[in-house]
Amino acid sequence: MSVRERIHRFLHPREDDSRIVEQAPAVAALEIVRRFGPFARPYRWWIALGLLLLIIVPAIDTVEIYLFKLVVDDVLVPQELSALWPIAAAYLGLAIVNSVASFADEYVATWVGERFLLDLRAKVYAHIQSLGVDQLGRRRVGDLIARLTGDVSAIEGFILSAIGSGVSAIARIVFFAGALFWLSWKLALAALIVAPVFVIVSRRFVTLVRHAAREKRRRSGSLSAVAEESLNAAPLVQSLHRQDAEVARFRTQNEAIMDAELAATRIGGLYGPIVGFIELLGGMIVIAFGVLALRSGELTLGGLLVFFTYLAQLYSPIRSLGNLSNDVFAAAAGAERVLELLNEQPTVRDAPHARPLPEPVAGHVELRGVSYAYPNAERPALREVSLQVRPGEIVALVGPSGSGKSTLARLLVRFADPQEGSVLVDGHDVRDVTLASLRRNVGVLLQDTFMPDVAAREVIAQGRPDATDAEIEAAARAAGIHEVLAALPDGPDTPVGRGGSRLSGGQRRRLAIARAFVRDTPVLVLDEPTTGLDEAARDRLLEPLERLAAGRTTIIITHDPAVVAWADRVLELREGGLVAAGSARVWRP
Repeated sequence: MSVRERIHRFLHPREDDSRIVEQAPAVAALEIVRRFGPFARPYRWWIALGLLLLIIVPAIDTVEIYLFKLVVDDVLVPQELSALWPIAAAYLGLAIVNSVASFADEYVATWVGERFLLDLRAKVYAHIQSLGVDQLGRRRVGDLIARLTGDVSAIEGFILSAIGSGVSAIARIVFFAGALFWLSWKLALAALIVAPVFVIVSRRFVTLVRHAAREKRRRSGSLSAVAEESLNAAPLVQSLHRQDAEVARFRTQNEAIMDAELAATRIGGLYGPIVGFIELLGGMIVIAFGVLALRSGELTLGGLLVFFTYLAQLYSPIRSLGNLSNDVFAAAAGAERVLELLNEQPTVRDAPHARPLPEPVAGHVELRGVSYAYPNAERPALREVSLQVRPGEIVALVGPSGSGKSTLARLLVRFADPQEGSVLVDGHDVRDVTLASLRRNVGVLLQDTFMPDVAAREVIAQGRPDATDAEIEAAARAAGIHEVLAALPDGPDTPVGRGGSRLSGGQRRRLAIARAFVRDTPVLVLDEPTTGLDEAARDRLLEPLERLAAGRTTIIITHDPAVVAWADRVLELREGGLVAAGSARVWRP
C-alpha cells in the first residue's frame, strides 16, 4: 500500500468498520468433517485409545458410586465395621485405576490435538503462501493471522474435542442410565421422563447460538486487522496525530466483540436456568416415587441414595450434550473462516503441463501484445505492450506514476498473468514453466526491501540458502555494505531489527543488493532502487547497483536520471502503452 493510500485510509476511514472482515459463508457440519477429518487420520489409533479411556473413566465412576450403596446397606445400617475393609480396598483400587486412566486420557488428547493443530496450521500457512500477491493484498494481514491461530484452534475443538466430549457424555449417559434401570426400572422411567425436554430446549437455542458464534469469530478477525494495520503504520499515525482516532477504531471493534460476547452470554444465561428448572422437576418426581419405593421395600436406603446420585450424574452429561451443540457451532464458525480461505485458489500457479525453464538461461526477455487490467480498474494498466530485451542488455523503464512500469515487472516475475498476450523468457512463455524455475532465474529488487529481524548474514543468505560464508562476504563487499556490517556489535551476525530498523534506508538497500548478488539470477528487475534516498545515500548506492546489473539482463524501473544514464536503452510508458524508445543519451526526464 502506497503512502498516499495509507493517508487516504486514515483520513477517510470506512463508514462501516463492521465489514472490515466479511462474514465467511456458512458450511454444513458434514462438509467441515469431510475437509478436515483427514488431518486426524494419521492419529486414528491414538484417537481410538483416547476414546477407550474416555469410556473406562465413567465405567469406573459408575462402580465407585455403587460401592456407596454397599457402605450404607452393609456397613452403616447394620453397623458392621468389618464389612467396610473390602469395600475400602475396592475404592482404593478403583481410585488408582481411575487416576491412571484420567492422566492417560488427558495426555493422549493433548498429544493428538497438538499434532493435529501443527499439521493443519502448516497446511493453511502453505496455502496462504501460495496465494498471489494481488490476492494477499486484498486481505487484511491481521485477519489472516486470526484465521491461522484462533480459527484453526477452533477446528481442533470441532473435530477432536467435540468428539471426545460427545463420547464421554454418551458413555456416562449409558452407564448411569443402565445403573438406574438396574436399581429400579420403574423409578428410572419416572426420572427420565424429562430427558426429551432437554433435547427440545437445546434445539430451540441452536440458531441463536450459531449466529452469535459466527459473529464473534468474524469480529475477532476485524479486531486483529485494525490493530495490525494501525501498528504497521505507526509513524504515519503519529505524524498525522491520529492516535486518538485509531484508538477509537480499535475500541469500536472491541465493543463489537463485547456485544457479540454479551449476546452469547444472554443466550447461555437463559438456557441455564431453564435446564436447571427441568432438572429440579425431574428430581421432585424421583423423590416422590422414591419414597413410595422405599416404603414398599422395592429399594433399600442405600439403593435410593445411590439412585439419586446416579440421577444427578446423569443430568450433567445430558446437559453437556445440549451445551456441546453450542460449542460445536462456536468451533464451526472458525472452521467456516478457514475453509473460506482454503477455497480461494491461487490465481498464479503451475500449469499441469509446466516444465522447468531450461538452463542455463541466456536472459532474452520478450513481451508480445501484453494487456493487463487490475480488478475494478477504470482502464488497463498495460495495453498491447510489445518489447524485447536482449541477453545482458540494461533497459530503463520510465514514465509517470501509474503508467504501468511496476505492472510490467510484476508480470515478468509472474506475480500476475496478462489477460492478453504473453511474457517470454528465452522464448518460453512464463505460464508454461514452473514458478520455482522462473523465480530462480528472474530476480527482483523491490523498492520496499523487506527484512526479517535476523542476522545480517542470514538476510544475505535468503538469496541462496546454500551460499558459503565466503560468497556472503563477497556479496557484501560487492554491495558496499561489508564495512557497515563489520562495525555492528556482533558484525554480520548482528540482527538487523524489525524491518531492518538498525540500518539506514541506504544501508538496507545495499544489504538487499547483497542478497541479489548471492542469488545471481541471469535476469534482474530493479524497482525504483534509489527512490526515497537522499543524494549522498543515492550516490553510495549507484556503484553497487551498476555492478549488480553488469553482465545480466536488467530491467530498471526508475525516475532517476543518474540510474537511467548507464542503461543501454530507455523505454517510456504512458497510460499503459509504450510511447517511446531510445538510447539513454538522448532521453530527457
